[in-house]
Amino acid sequence: MSDDNRPRPPATADERTMFAGWLDFHRATLELKCAGLTPAQLATRAVEPSTLSLLGLVRHMADVERGWFRRRLAGEDAPPLYYSDDDPDGDFDNLDPTTVDEAFATWRAECDRAREIAAALPSLDVMVTDRAGRKLSARWVLHHMVEEYARHNGHADLLRERIDGTTGE
Repeated sequence: MSDDNRPRPPATADERTMFAGWLDFHRATLELKCAGLTPAQLATRAVEPSTLSLLGLVRHMADVERGWFRRRLAGEDAPPLYYSDDDPDGDFDNLDPTTVDEAFATWRAECDRAREIAAALPSLDVMVTDRAGRKLSARWVLHHMVEEYARHNGHADLLRERIDGTTGE
């Protein structure tokens, strides 16, 4: 991949800084995997039989950022953007290549809001309740977000390679 200007996580830092660094690295990795593709390519489901696409991953991560940071950590009324109880895979399934710019703008805005919320946490020991009723620390949420991006960036690697042969970290 060309133009790899991703922010590198610090080699040594306190826990909060390390989480923020890794999250920003993985956010930038998803963006890099999508760079230079047309809207139609971004919406391509390139690894059959999976319905995953790069656009679907961006939409999914916008909702994941929104759910964990805005709804859980900040307690905001922030309903899902791309899915619903009646359409749980809407973020992946209801793709329209003409909405690529909107999807990326929404995802970036959710990332920006997530950074604000994480920076304002008084402690990583703040507790939240997930959809299943489990009590989780903010530390768990941040760790999970790094894992979520890492997993989906692996999917993005495969999708990008199938779309145009581009590979890279």
